[in-house]
Amino acid sequence: MVTRVLVAVDDSPASLEAARLAVELARGWGAAVRAVTVLTDGVLVESIESVRPGSEPEVRIGEAGASLLAHVRRLGDQAGVSVEPLVRSGVPYRCILDEAVAWPADIVVMGRSDRTGPASPYVGSEVARVLEFADCPVLVVPR
Repeated sequence: MVTRVLVAVDDSPASLEAARLAVELARGWGAAVRAVTVLTDGVLVESIESVRPGSEPEVRIGEAGASLLAHVRRLGDQAGVSVEPLVRSGVPYRCILDEAVAWPADIVVMGRSDRTGPASPYVGSEVARVLEFADCPVLVVPR
């Protein structure tokens, strides 16, 4: 029986679709949802010499994460599903796996990364690592 659905969200279209599906599945199962976003943007962080707590780039990243989680919470409210938002900071796949164990999740729902080309079977490095190391089922949602 599925009672806990962990959904990992970022700003990708597939991730937002994963959030919608996670809430829909949770409604059908009578499950709770925990929505986690990981505050990491490799491109942004690599381009900044030093990101200090409270600095403008960190604040903007935090606001974007809060906005994503508010969206998932609204989806839950509309469906009558309890959604608990959670912000983590670190390496995304590690944070997702840690949360799946700590909560403990019955299933992890994630969006598939966009393909790099028409013949590319790419799912994304974070998704691939969660698939490889998760102790519970992982549902990967396309865009």
